[in-house]
This record gives sequence, structure tokens and C-alpha cells, in this order.
Amino acid sequence: MDVKANSLYQEMQNMIGQTRLQVNEPQQQQSLTEINSSASDFSTMLKNAVDGVNSMQLESKDVQQRFEMGDPSLSLAQVMLTKEKSGIAFEATVQVRNKVLEAYKTIMNMPV
Repeated sequence: MDVKANSLYQEMQNMIGQTRLQVNEPQQQQSLTEINSSASDFSTMLKNAVDGVNSMQLESKDVQQRFEMGDPSLSLAQVMLTKEKSGIAFEATVQVRNKVLEAYKTIMNMPV
């Protein structure tokens, strides 16, 4: 009788372990989906920011070339303003990159 009780107890433990796995699996999949969507959102936001800075620099270059070619619709103040805006945007992007790299290095040096 003792042998049957142990085998029955072992089967019950196995069944409990299987139900725990089945219950926990959807939560893990859901959290992975949330992580993937947030990573996707961050990468999209980062790409949009870099594209915005790039478009500002291209616009600045275009305005400078048009002014140098003698476009009467542009003033020196407008050219300098677009140039400064693109410069500030680029410097801000470099600063963000530096902070991200610093945070990455800090995280990588953390003891586990």
C-alpha cells in the first residue's frame, strides 16, 4: 500500500507541475509580446528622431546652397536660423547617444 501511495503522490505532483506550466506559459508569452512591442515602439521613436535630424540637416544644406546661388526669397537670417536649428538638433542627438552608451556600460558592469 505504501508503494501505491508514493506513486499516486508522484503522479499528483507531476500533474500539478504540468498545470503550473500551462498557467504560466500565457503570461510569459504575453510579457514577451509586451517587451517586443515596447522595443518596437522605442526603435520606431528612435528612427523617427534620427530621420527628423537628418531631414533638418538636408534642409539646412539645401537652404545654404539656394542662398549661395542667389535665391532672392531667402535672407541671411533665415539661412543662419536653419543652420543653427540643424546644428542644435545634431548636438542633442549626439548627447542622447552618449547618455545611452553610458547607461549601457553601467548596466553591463553591474554584478549579476
